[in-house]
Amino acid sequence: MEPQGIVVGYDGSREARRAVEWAAAEAGRGGGRLHIVTTYEITWPGAYYAAVAEQVDAARQAAEAILAEITDEVRDLSTGVDVFGVCAASSAAATLLDLGDAGARMLVVGNRGAGGLTNLLLGSVSQQVATHAKVPVAVVRGRPDPSLGPVVVGVDGSASGDHALGLAFEEAQERGRALVAVRAYPDSADEARERVALEDSLANWAGKFPDVQVAELVAPGRPAAVLVDASHTATLVVVGSRGHGGFAGLLLGSVGQQLMHHADCPVLIVH
Repeated sequence: MEPQGIVVGYDGSREARRAVEWAAAEAGRGGGRLHIVTTYEITWPGAYYAAVAEQVDAARQAAEAILAEITDEVRDLSTGVDVFGVCAASSAAATLLDLGDAGARMLVVGNRGAGGLTNLLLGSVSQQVATHAKVPVAVVRGRPDPSLGPVVVGVDGSASGDHALGLAFEEAQERGRALVAVRAYPDSADEARERVALEDSLANWAGKFPDVQVAELVAPGRPAAVLVDASHTATLVVVGSRGHGGFAGLLLGSVGQQLMHHADCPVLIVH
């Protein structure tokens, strides 16, 4: 399979439904494909050493049933989107990462789940997907309707941050929203110098997206705290997977953890 579009994990939970709805809207703006993925695993003792055909078949049927229901619903409600269902007897992380490697534009997950996608953010699945995906990963979380407000992007001057900045401009343009570029700095840094650095980072992309209204936020403090605060009025927060300076260790340290756990709107992690 070569999913030329967006891939979203679904397990029947309320949070996963929100992720599917968000992914469908994202696919609709781009006029692309949406692949909805449901997985099931046979993990009880002896599962691979005994005759468990009936149990395996029951797990498969249950997964296929919730997948069929959501794909039919999305097809009925979404126009201009080709919707496909994927049911895999594998781990959620492995399936999502494989589809990402196969050409997906974006992977989308909810902030919590059940079944094959249990603890998508809080356990090993989220860490694997967010750390190892080769494509952007959107974590749908926060307030129920974050459709209003600007796109917020963390800027630190790194290569990863520049990639995130470019995608943030694209997201803002597709949504018809303003873009707020955020640069956080320690109290010991010079604010004027930080502002110049932010303006330098923005110059190239602003020229490519002249219709996007851009606001600059240069603020002292911890990057996670500044971004979480901005998320309360944002439609999306975009960050690079790795950086330096204020956004160093975004995925591997406390900053990434705080964003994925506390942002009040969807978070897009750009690799």
